[in-house]
Amino acid sequence: MSDFADLPDGWVVWNEEPEGRCVLAYRPDVFDSTEFPAPCLPTLYLTRGRRNHRRPGISREDAVSGDWYVTLSLEPDVQLQETNRYESREAGVAGTVELARRFADGEIDPDDVYQVPREDYIAKLHELTGQS
Repeated sequence: MSDFADLPDGWVVWNEEPEGRCVLAYRPDVFDSTEFPAPCLPTLYLTRGRRNHRRPGISREDAVSGDWYVTLSLEPDVQLQETNRYESREAGVAGTVELARRFADGEIDPDDVYQVPREDYIAKLHELTGQS
């Protein structure tokens, strides 16, 4: 049984490693690479250590810590700039579900994540999350 039984509508478990990394996708039926580029699939990552640890500004300590991180990505280089760090995988799973809920409920505005937004993509996200 999945650790993500309480996911909000629209989110699906894309990959779940037992006791390891998890990847969740938002509305893969809509963001299916036909109308929007495949990298525009909103994705949540639960990882041990920071997922983007090779980027400038990420300390080596954060990258290799035993902590769990949740990252919301709207495309590969467009991520919610919010630190979601947890001391255990169980707490990280709960944090992942909460971030998924906030996104699905429209509490996270995609306009705030982008510097130069894809207008059609943002409009569709607003529609799906009740922000239209």
